[in-house]
Amino acid sequence: MSLAFLGGRAVARACIIVLAALLGLGIAISVARAEPAFTSDRLSVEVVGQGPDVILVPGLASSREVFRPLADRLKATHRVHLVQLSGFAGQPWTGGEGPFVDPAVEALAAYVRSAGLARPAVIGHSMGGLSALLLAQRNPQLVGRVMTVDTLPFYSAMFGPTATPASARPFADRMAAGVLSASPEAFAAQQAAAAKGLSRTPAMQEAIVAWSLASDRQAVAKAIFEVMTLDARPGLAAMKVPVTALYAADAEGALPPAVVGALWMREYDALPGVKLVRVEGSRHFIMADQPEAFAKAVERFLK
Repeated sequence: MSLAFLGGRAVARACIIVLAALLGLGIAISVARAEPAFTSDRLSVEVVGQGPDVILVPGLASSREVFRPLADRLKATHRVHLVQLSGFAGQPWTGGEGPFVDPAVEALAAYVRSAGLARPAVIGHSMGGLSALLLAQRNPQLVGRVMTVDTLPFYSAMFGPTATPASARPFADRMAAGVLSASPEAFAAQQAAAAKGLSRTPAMQEAIVAWSLASDRQAVAKAIFEVMTLDARPGLAAMKVPVTALYAADAEGALPPAVVGALWMREYDALPGVKLVRVEGSRHFIMADQPEAFAKAVERFLK
């Protein structure tokens, strides 16, 4: 996501860190060029290319366009399924005040079944990576492999090793309330400020702001609250689906690279065989800040 409010420099910095990690989930469905029989109000899917199937899931308040350069690169050798989450980046939201994450993961599983995909690779950015983990945990027979891109299995672990869903709930409540109560002008200013912490790339910073402003505030608030209080770590130990976890390290970022590396190692420690891949010189949107390193990591993952 890309929201930085709630006063105080320390809180604002923590907020940006968490939201940076959040800016990558969401989901909603109706299909562009996939199986015409499949419809859903939770995500839409655009399909390009031919070959082994790869599903790309963007993050919170993000557009599928965040993966467009990667899709253009892969479509000569793969059939790429670009997911757009409902409520984000201009896609309508009809979920009201109902749950966000679980129905999105269910819709993603329904799409895999309806389209007849045979254990596709799933790549998700931030909240999209959390969705991919949950999809693989709940439906291991549907997923061939998972790559998470700057995703933690429990985002609020950024606040410390003792954080729990219960301890994160008050802060999550305030964050969600802040999204809903901010004036249009304040919300736009918050997005512009937060975008600088999410990417080093000016064009991506502009896109982050545009996507956030085009997102439904109710959907964003629901997604923020759920992601901050959702813990996928208990399911890691039993996972059989191979997982690669890319994470960003930026010497000028909110957290020192050594702290980030220790955090990712700790939070993925229970996952058998996980492959941790560090990308230097990048903030949360690795695909924009280090496009070649990102593309090469994806190519290695798909091989």
